[in-house]
Amino acid sequence: MKDKLGKVDHNIFADIIQQKCGYHRNEVRVGPQFGVDVSIIDLPGEMAMAVTSDPLSLIPSLGLEESAWLSVQLMTNDMATTGFAPMYGQFVLNLPATFSKNDFKTYWNYIHKFSSDIGIAITGGHTGFIEGQNSTIAGGGTFFTIAPKLQLLTSQNARPGDIILVTKQCAISSTSILAMSFPEKLKNNLGNETYQKACAMFYETSSLKDALTAVGNQTDHNDITAMHDVTEGGVLGAIYELACASDNGVVVFNNQIPIGKIQNEVCALFSIDPRYCVGAGSMIITCKKDKASAVIERLKAENIPCCAVGEIKEKEYGIKLIENDKETDLIYLEQDPYWAAFYKAYREGWK
Repeated sequence: MKDKLGKVDHNIFADIIQQKCGYHRNEVRVGPQFGVDVSIIDLPGEMAMAVTSDPLSLIPSLGLEESAWLSVQLMTNDMATTGFAPMYGQFVLNLPATFSKNDFKTYWNYIHKFSSDIGIAITGGHTGFIEGQNSTIAGGGTFFTIAPKLQLLTSQNARPGDIILVTKQCAISSTSILAMSFPEKLKNNLGNETYQKACAMFYETSSLKDALTAVGNQTDHNDITAMHDVTEGGVLGAIYELACASDNGVVVFNNQIPIGKIQNEVCALFSIDPRYCVGAGSMIITCKKDKASAVIERLKAENIPCCAVGEIKEKEYGIKLIENDKETDLIYLEQDPYWAAFYKAYREGWK
């Protein structure tokens, strides 16, 4: 286990965490579950509270603004799967002892700005400096939102017959972060134009607009059944997780998975598969079969690319990938290949 990077795999989660979650409260309608981005707590009346937590980023090779962007947007993407934006946020900052006051001021100003732009009120947390802290993780945060309980979506809600949609393309965040972290390698091997285009993807790593467009400003589109954020494990990993969360089967058509030329080139340089790489910025959406075209057009009208890649099936069907006209079991990678590729490049002195 000590050799694994990234999130714990679903077997460790199921064996150690899921059945030991403290005191049982009936109002916790959705608790910790593999493939589910949020928890849902029923409140008195018709309302419920959605909650999500994630690590905070502090990545020197990216910069303070970029680190703050990831810290806010990755939690926001998780909350967006409910069909609502986050409303409140708590931040726990465990900062390096060498982190200067001016750098902290800059970092926090960006946290404030990006939170304000979304409409998030920062309600508290903890801030401290720790000796020996040299990780790219600077603590953790929790976002909350309150909405009508019948309107909050989770990835559990997908149903057989639903069409699976993917917004944007695979490997947006992994491609951009690798490019920004190893600029000389990118420029020398792929050229300056590819490097610039890969870096430009960084601010496409928010999927909030994707989600809110899909459900409508007043959540008036009832054709959306579930959403799941694409993070570790990439688009294929996210689809697998959604199938598990909803207790269904899935068929995915490999030739319909959207992978851009830039992602293909950058991922090939690092010897990783873009279908399985961290893909913040993309959203997996399931919708009623007869509404798929309308949902795609709705997103297209807001300049958000979207395409159908598969269908939710009955559980007995299994979780399948059709590639080169051959149907196989969709493999779930317990470790996102991005992490190993990043640290291998770092250890080898790539610049």
